[in-house]
Amino acid sequence: MRYWYFFFIGIIAILVSCEDVIEVDTPSEPPRLNVEAVFRVDITEEFIPVEVKVTETNNFFGEVPVTSLENIIIVITLTDSLGIGSSGVRTLAESEPGSGIYIPDPNFSSDQRIPTSAVEFDLRYDLIIEHKGRKYIAQTKYVPAVPIDEIVQGTGTLFSTNDTEVIITYNDDPNRDDYYIFDFDFNEYLVSEDTFYQGQEFIFSYFYDRKFETGKEIEISILGADETFYNYMNQLIEQTDGQQGPFQTPVATVRGNVFDITGLDNIDIFDNAERPEAFPLGYFAIVQEFKRTITIQ
Repeated sequence: MRYWYFFFIGIIAILVSCEDVIEVDTPSEPPRLNVEAVFRVDITEEFIPVEVKVTETNNFFGEVPVTSLENIIIVITLTDSLGIGSSGVRTLAESEPGSGIYIPDPNFSSDQRIPTSAVEFDLRYDLIIEHKGRKYIAQTKYVPAVPIDEIVQGTGTLFSTNDTEVIITYNDDPNRDDYYIFDFDFNEYLVSEDTFYQGQEFIFSYFYDRKFETGKEIEISILGADETFYNYMNQLIEQTDGQQGPFQTPVATVRGNVFDITGLDNIDIFDNAERPEAFPLGYFAIVQEFKRTITIQ
């Protein structure tokens, strides 16, 4: 009888202990500025869709707060064959107070939009931001893509019978080394480079891990990318298992191409080599986009 008494006392002790609150220590660091500035260019449109969204990181839990900037401009530089550059400036303004979204200033004395025809020239774009007393810069050039030739629904599966297969076909440009980012809707992304299929038709399958209702429309995009943007997206996809957008704060910090230049005299050297922890998150890119829609059968 004594044996069962101690047995039940032990069970009760275990159940009581299970009710204890466990406090989990999460890593804490000062908020970082997060910059979402990927401009997807449709060359059939008149203007480049300039929109920059800024937020601040938090510590794992809660909503990601938007933030406001003291100043934001895009400096556009054309360098000739002699290395002599000429520049123009575009000023951005918050679309709505407190939105954290910046667009070409509609109240400026001149049109601050960037015409799509600008992509025909070898231009460098500098995004310069001032935020809470600090100054940041990101540089990029326009990167072209190739159109998607065909998207069809397949019948194959990968890991589950609930998978949905789509088959994408496109032709790579033989005259350049290309990197691509595919946006499969639903915050699902894939990267590819043309090392093994340069100048050829390329066909591949992508599998969604779920079934869709008949008639569901899915929009799939191909984006041009340079090697740096390709590597950034590849890291982000690996760390988030492809389930986050390219600028949502990942589980681990992925460094983009936005740099802190506060106090630097020469902004042509700004890789933060002397200040490895002084950088915001996010990315600035201007890339060509081709889109196609598939209707699920």
